Amino acid sequence: MNKVGFLTIGQSPRSDIIPTFTEIFNKDIKIVERGALDSLNEAELLTVLARNEKNTSISRLRDGRSIIIDRRKLLPLLQMELSKLEQEVDMVVVLSTDDFSKLTCEKTIFYPNRIVTQMISAMADQPKLGLIIPLEEQRETMLEKWKDISEDITIAVASPFDYGNFEEAARYLRDYRVDLIVLDCMGYNEEHRQLVRKESGILTILPRTLVAGIVLEYL
Repeated sequence: MNKVGFLTIGQSPRSDIIPTFTEIFNKDIKIVERGALDSLNEAELLTVLARNEKNTSISRLRDGRSIIIDRRKLLPLLQMELSKLEQEVDMVVVLSTDDFSKLTCEKTIFYPNRIVTQMISAMADQPKLGLIIPLEEQRETMLEKWKDISEDITIAVASPFDYGNFEEAARYLRDYRVDLIVLDCMGYNEEHRQLVRKESGILTILPRTLVAGIVLEYL
């Protein structure tokens, strides 16, 4: 039986994401979850909160609350949990589209940011790209992340964790006549994708299903 590890930048379990993977896998596998913030208590969580507009990531705590994290403080916590997780599984999936490629892992590891950007690059040459992201503070980071894929990027903000206005975001990108839309966070789900696609009429990419399809090839 294959053992797949899932590493979230928040707290595990991620009951909002893992069912998507198990449905797509449709195989008898063992899933092991770990989170960068699993070992932190309420007081310790305050120490990893983002204090400025740069280097921010957003994730979910096990009680459903969202948390905005300083990515610089996140990396050592992620590495600590990853080092334990890789001892228990055959492969690891990072549950974030942010760039955490500095992590070290001896097992096969899937980075959604690489999968999604390379897939979009393969689909279209310099597309007029629309992004929906969770936080306004991530705008500059996202522009930097996608600059080699597109020179024409339009960004709208709608959080998957805090009742973002997806209809408004979809109309905004539609009015800019983008070629395709990427929901750039693993927290977005199929309901969000369908809503954006219906409102905009534009091809909308959901990273979690894209990543799940790639991982499935390894099972």
